[in-house]
Amino acid sequence: MNEEIKEIVKFLKPEARLDLKAVSLIQILGLTGVKDGRNLIISTPEIVRCLILLCGDPSESVAKDACLSLVNISAEETAIPALLGAFENSKDGNNSSGETVREVISVILSIIVNPDSSSTDPACMILSNMSRPIAYCEKVLERIENSSVTLEKLIAVFCDVNYNKKGSTLDYLAPVFSNLSQLSTFRSLLRKISFCAEILFTKLILFKFADDHEWLLSDQVDILPQLLLPLAGPEEFDEEDNEKLPLDLQYLPEDKSRESDPDIRTMLLEALTKVTSCLQNIPSCHFILLGVHLWPTLFTIPLWTEEEIGEENLLDLNVPDDLTEKFSKMDDEFLQDSQ
Repeated sequence: MNEEIKEIVKFLKPEARLDLKAVSLIQILGLTGVKDGRNLIISTPEIVRCLILLCGDPSESVAKDACLSLVNISAEETAIPALLGAFENSKDGNNSSGETVREVISVILSIIVNPDSSSTDPACMILSNMSRPIAYCEKVLERIENSSVTLEKLIAVFCDVNYNKKGSTLDYLAPVFSNLSQLSTFRSLLRKISFCAEILFTKLILFKFADDHEWLLSDQVDILPQLLLPLAGPEEFDEEDNEKLPLDLQYLPEDKSRESDPDIRTMLLEALTKVTSCLQNIPSCHFILLGVHLWPTLFTIPLWTEEEIGEENLLDLNVPDDLTEKFSKMDDEFLQDSQ
């Protein structure tokens, strides 16, 4: 079978006839649907190199089938070294001077930032698969940093819902960023990027890396008012209470409406639960949260002081199993009553 599949290589070359490339790719794509087929392709470096180069083919159908093939292949963790090292010690992908001009990450990134590409979403999936294992995540980040596409650019295209003109959503960049956040290097890079990036990764960092909470709450980011403002309603507070709130939350207009989407409200409350696990962060949000408490949403943020609870950080509390079961039952009853 190895010899048979090698016969297809000449038809997968970028310079091959379009019809031959298209037919050969259909065969390859079918092989990638089964484990044995993926393993066979992984063991044939010439095929891997051709697939990577064809991801940037001028023909949309050829480029898309090549990308979809790599989506399936990259789902195998054992395939990632083959993809990352596809052009090492190879003449494929070199220019006339022998300089390497293409490798898998740069090819994928060029597709993602191309607003006219119809293969953007599969390309994001490939990057997501390759960055998922911690063993290769650092190598992927290193390749991104050394490419012509910056992290700022990736974040910008992800935030722009109308960026791709062919209908691609770039949704799979979200798991890419989540994967890269395993690395302290990546999280440090985020601190040097724009405020948009800081907001984008707030929930991610809140839930995965408690050590970064102090940075999120610092004057550099000041995330607490940003989380609270959508939850604030038209409630009126006296002057003394208003002075206790952050400036962005003081004296809100009478027509200020609370976020109407229950999923977004839940996400904001979950993020606040993490931030306020250190109870010294609670005072400035006490009044806003009291208003949210009256809304039909699961509300679990405590409004007690350190003295009342006996701990400065709620994450350090050891909750007995019987109470955990009791709280879970209360949550179920609350949700049933809300329906």
